Amino acid sequence: MRSTQSRRLGLASVLALTLALALFGPAPTARADDPAPAGLTFTTDSASALPGGTVNVSMTITNHRTYDVWFVYQTIEPTWLTTQRPDLKYSFTGCNLATAVGSVPCSGTGPTNLGPNYGSTIPPGQSRTVTLTLQVAADSGCNGNIGFYSYFYAEFSDSTNTSGGPVYTPETRVLCA
Repeated sequence: MRSTQSRRLGLASVLALTLALALFGPAPTARADDPAPAGLTFTTDSASALPGGTVNVSMTITNHRTYDVWFVYQTIEPTWLTTQRPDLKYSFTGCNLATAVGSVPCSGTGPTNLGPNYGSTIPPGQSRTVTLTLQVAADSGCNGNIGFYSYFYAEFSDSTNTSGGPVYTPETRVLCA
């Protein structure tokens, strides 16, 4: 009798699993070659600066999904080594968004909430680049590196989201004249 009940329970389990797979499909699997849903990269126009000089730090977010990026939240903070050199003095003094018709000013140069600077929707396969102007103070110390790291969060038009980081900027070496 127990053998019959076990077979019925086993058959019922197999039928339930088959029905679930038919209704919902198999679980999606991640592939090693799948790109990240969104990627953030940094570049600078110079590896060094003199006190009183500037360096442009460009941030590019790329949408690797098949849905639009609707919202981006991003932070930018100095690295630990940068904070250990209190003689290095700097600030972000400008912000520009690259567009098809040229560069336009963007809002906020913050350490936080840089996301609105990327402008409106980022369509699938496209990128947006924002350039921050890093001003090294005239009375800054020398022979130290200034670097930053960033975390970001992006929401897509299909109601999914992704986050990433830390992503590091190239370091800027402050040189003595």
